[in-house]
Amino acid sequence: MARVKSAIITRKKHKKVLKQAKGYYGAKHYRFRMARQAVMKSGVYSYVGRKDKKSNFRKLWITRINAAARMNGLTYSKLISGLKKANVNINRKMLAEIAVTDAAAFAKIADIAKKA
Repeated sequence: MARVKSAIITRKKHKKVLKQAKGYYGAKHYRFRMARQAVMKSGVYSYVGRKDKKSNFRKLWITRINAAARMNGLTYSKLISGLKKANVNINRKMLAEIAVTDAAAFAKIADIAKKA
């Protein structure tokens, strides 16, 4: 049986990792062993970041809704509980969008929450 040489496959693997590590500081972008560690760690960071992004956006929406609610003489918690009692099903993302773009519509929503 013929001998199998792995140089081509190894070089291909190394080039793939080094391409991902392009732009990294110091030896991390040209030494394979350091580059592999850095790429793996950055993959972990990006995975966690994708999960954190959802939480961060929810916080942003709540902050925007609270600011708009206070302009209409309510707090965030009173606005949300009033909307629940009035059976108004609108999510925080859309409420925040309305608060930013259309103040008059948000004022109407706030009035519905006040009455409930």
